[in-house]
Amino acid sequence: MKRRIVKIKQKLDFEIKKNNIQKFSQETSNYLKGEFAKDLDLVRKEIGHNADVIIREFHIGGINVRSAIIFVEGLSDKELIEKHILKSLMTGFSEKYDHEPLFTKGNVFKEFIKNQILFISELAEEQDLKKTVSKVLSGWTALLIDGVPNVLILGTCKDKSRNIEEPVSESLVRGPRVGFTETLSDNTALLRQHGENHNLSIIKFQVGKRTKKELVIVYIKETADQDLIEEVKERIKKINIDDVSETGCVEQIIEDNHLSPFMQVQNTERPDRVFSALVEGKVAILLDGTPFALIVPVSFSMLLHSPEDYNERWIPSSLIRLLRYFAAAISLFGPSLYIAFVSFHQGLIPTKLVMSIIGMREGVPFPALIEALIMEVAIEILREAGLRLPKPIGPAMGIVGGLIIGEAAVQAGIVSPIMVIVVALTAISSFAIPQYSAGISFRMLRFAAMFFAALFGLYGVVLFFLFLCSHLVQLKSFGVPYISPVVPYRISDLKDLIVRRPSPMRIKSHSKMKNTKDSFPE
Repeated sequence: MKRRIVKIKQKLDFEIKKNNIQKFSQETSNYLKGEFAKDLDLVRKEIGHNADVIIREFHIGGINVRSAIIFVEGLSDKELIEKHILKSLMTGFSEKYDHEPLFTKGNVFKEFIKNQILFISELAEEQDLKKTVSKVLSGWTALLIDGVPNVLILGTCKDKSRNIEEPVSESLVRGPRVGFTETLSDNTALLRQHGENHNLSIIKFQVGKRTKKELVIVYIKETADQDLIEEVKERIKKINIDDVSETGCVEQIIEDNHLSPFMQVQNTERPDRVFSALVEGKVAILLDGTPFALIVPVSFSMLLHSPEDYNERWIPSSLIRLLRYFAAAISLFGPSLYIAFVSFHQGLIPTKLVMSIIGMREGVPFPALIEALIMEVAIEILREAGLRLPKPIGPAMGIVGGLIIGEAAVQAGIVSPIMVIVVALTAISSFAIPQYSAGISFRMLRFAAMFFAALFGLYGVVLFFLFLCSHLVQLKSFGVPYISPVVPYRISDLKDLIVRRPSPMRIKSHSKMKNTKDSFPE
């Protein structure tokens, strides 16, 4: 029995050693050791089968040292590679080398090439094969030199950015007509251009398991709360999906309540909106490959405010802001109030108006709820179709389609003219909300309010409003109450909530977000 136990133990030890040796051999096989033929063979096996990967072997001029560059066609700048890498190593090298001691191997030779031969601003070293391949597939160029340890990674990424244009989803009358692009470096530069601020900090991350992308968080040290910054970092690090294609993916992962209909992370194409938020102590998140930036934390009032409010005088800006709140209320409760009054509370409507409504509804075979649902669904389909159609015909198709469907529905006796007016006013009001994503939330909740009104009348509308308020009071964005400064109540911040304060009366330096969090305990 003892012999059997000893044999089993020896066999287990042997298997453990074998696994450790295999693991070690796999790890060491992923390292580039400066042996040109073996290293180049490893690279060929890894990405050499791709048709767009260019592997160019050559000899360094004057000393006949074998070398090779690896880059991806289309991602790397060929002109930069030919003029500042190949030409420098194949022709310009021998002229400088005549005045240097004779060495062709090791770190000294590598440092000589880095410091005196290559005219490249971005240069790094890498030993790991996987990381080298990842850099090459991102547009960098790898330089292999016989006898030189590590691979030189050269910054040759090709500029693929489009011109800076006016934001498409956030139009404005007065203000900077500049929007973010799909290039991360351009977007961070736009934030830097808002003014010299040495406290503007940018921290870089890589997100995505299979497809790596660069993501940055931006904040101003003087105003941002350190706890908020750390919370954003932790949530970014927890992103564990294969491909982060857009900031919408980031938004859905890092938000507090995934079941809430309200957006808890604001998205925008406008650099001025982002910079205004940074000055107030918030944190921005930018992702390479998309023009939409994210702002956290978010409050409900931010959905109805616009940076343009501060570019006009305070009286017209305040009136426009009040109009937005009124439009949001109509967008949310317009059809439900109509259903409640027509179905349950006809006595609250003036006599002449109720007689007119009865006359218009004569012959309509459906109750008010079905009538409203038919028109609301038709409007939503037209709105979605207008977005997907080509730009030249999209707006025209939406207008013509709405007119034709509304007129045809009235003529056919399916809906009443007053319902067409209510639905049209509701649709127009939803466009007054500055944030498109916020408008989607109001459109969803509108249907819920309609069902409450159809079941309980005005009591149902009030009940729905109370449920909504209860949800908003409990909702938080990165620990900050969603309806602040109403809850927690701060009278100093209420001055700029609905009515915009005159500029001389505004506080020049914003308090840190930490005060907001501390005043509303978890």
